[in-house]
Amino acid sequence: MIYSMTGYGKSVLQLPTKKVTIELKSLNSKNLDLNARMPSIYREKELAIRKILADKLVRGKVDFSIYVEATAEDTSTQINTPVVKQYIEQLKNVVDGDEIDMLKMAVRFPDALNTVREEINENEWKSIEAEIHHAIEDLNNYRLNEGKVLEIDFNNRIVTINELLDKVIAMDPERVEGVRERLLKGVEELREKYDENRFEQELVYYIEKFDITEEKVRLKNHLNYFTESINSKDSNGKKLGFISQEMGREINTIGSKSNYAPMQQLVVEMKDELEKIKEQLLNVL
Repeated sequence: MIYSMTGYGKSVLQLPTKKVTIELKSLNSKNLDLNARMPSIYREKELAIRKILADKLVRGKVDFSIYVEATAEDTSTQINTPVVKQYIEQLKNVVDGDEIDMLKMAVRFPDALNTVREEINENEWKSIEAEIHHAIEDLNNYRLNEGKVLEIDFNNRIVTINELLDKVIAMDPERVEGVRERLLKGVEELREKYDENRFEQELVYYIEKFDITEEKVRLKNHLNYFTESINSKDSNGKKLGFISQEMGREINTIGSKSNYAPMQQLVVEMKDELEKIKEQLLNVL
């Protein structure tokens, strides 16, 4: 089972005087890259929020946001009445005018408004914290669904590489015989007598040098291990990435040793499938 790093989660909490919306967006990243945006009243809880997100989301470029919308009369700003009245009296001593206009001017002066710093209500915070967990669960469900799509794609490409490898295995005797015929033809064109026993010894050495038996076996094992890892509980993008690197080494070695155009064409097709797997692995958790 694999999870994508791409995801979106959202949860909405309706409180008596406000609506709190929690959003999570995630993209691929080598490590956890967390960006948190929230009203200043909740800043003291940021470290706790980051710990929760790190435990649950593991990796990815994550944007976390808390939006608060007032739904009832609830303000932390109050008019400083004595100060405003004093400003109005001073204005009357300066100029005659309408008191409404003077009031408009007075409330713009320093200290005309008092802003009381809000304190977090712990019961309210417990409700918000529960909604954060709901948003994380929503995001992880999204990641799981995206992971299932990736899993299908990986399995299809692994099957394709396996089929190409089977063609390589079936073609190998033909390749060896082709090497033998080219060498024999080359010697005959020299129009010189040669020691057949020595020729056979050299042929065996040459063929052993370009033997791909071990590479075929190891590549088959890596393909099977990749499939097993996708279906395991501890599957993760980094592990699958390491396996794909080993697959790439074996495919490259087969290509360099093959010395046979039809086989090299199959190797190119295997490389193409593997590169598409590697690209998708960048998005696996």
